[in-house]
This record gives sequence, structure tokens and C-alpha cells, in this order.
Amino acid sequence: MPIYDFQCSECGHRADVLRKISDPALTACPVCGKDSFAKQVSAAGFQLKGSGWYATDFKCGGASSTSVSKPADTTAAPACGSGNCGHSH
Repeated sequence: MPIYDFQCSECGHRADVLRKISDPALTACPVCGKDSFAKQVSAAGFQLKGSGWYATDFKCGGASSTSVSKPADTTAAPACGSGNCGHSH
């Protein structure tokens, strides 16, 4: 179950709440009781680092996952050039 950040816009109470996605909306503040308890937007609790599947399985040659890359030129063809990587060349 995901943990969501909530904050009351009336009293300022903040809480991390463990909720199922299918649970009904939580709006009543547990401190002041007003219907102003809202889910906050927050950063993900993890970062994709290293050389896992996300860095290796969706690339088609070119630079390695450890090199620093410059911004992509969206008008140029992919760096692979092989034609059998799934890109339309």
C-alpha cells in the first residue's frame, strides 16, 4: 500500500497516511475535523540509479550508462544506426 502526504488547509496539520488506491477519498482532518484534509504532491521515494534494466534494456547502442550525455537532438536519427533496435530509422 502506498503512503500519501496529507495536509489540512485550515489548521495546517500534516500527516503521512497509509492508504489503498481503492480507499475512498480522505477529506476530514483528524485534528480539527473540517473537510480540508487534502493529498499533497510529493517526490517519489526511490531513484533509478546504476545499470539496471531501465538503463540497459531500452537503449540501442551508443553511449554506455555511465557516461554523461548531452541533450538529445530530436531531429536526428537514434545513435544506434543499426535499424534492428525498434526505432524507426
